[in-house]
Amino acid sequence: MKRTVQTDKAPRAIGAYSQAIVAGSFVFTSGQIARDPANNELIEGGVREQTARVLHNLAAVLQAAGSSLKDVVKTTVFLSDMNDFAVVNEVYANFFADAAPPARSTVEVARLPLDVKVEIEAVALITTKSVEA
Repeated sequence: MKRTVQTDKAPRAIGAYSQAIVAGSFVFTSGQIARDPANNELIEGGVREQTARVLHNLAAVLQAAGSSLKDVVKTTVFLSDMNDFAVVNEVYANFFADAAPPARSTVEVARLPLDVKVEIEAVALITTKSVEA
């Protein structure tokens, strides 16, 4: 059995997909980009600011599913420029400082939605009851 996750604390989907799907004891998030959930607009700033916004959005989706960044077991990071890896890694490490960092793949892609610099998706364990179920 699976269920969709939807929260107003993260940007709404801009296509035919869910913010996340809960299946069994796992949550699978869609890729998050640097959009402000209040107005669904891209935030201003470079890759540092975009990465922080992406991870805040990801945390909001996980929380709505009954999970958290501490429960993430795997992430995939998509970069439009691998030269941004060090900056993304620095910001990323701050968000996972309180837990063993999850397994991660990082790839450079030709282009990302809305021409953002970074997109991150995650798989995490469900550890609490969903706050928006």
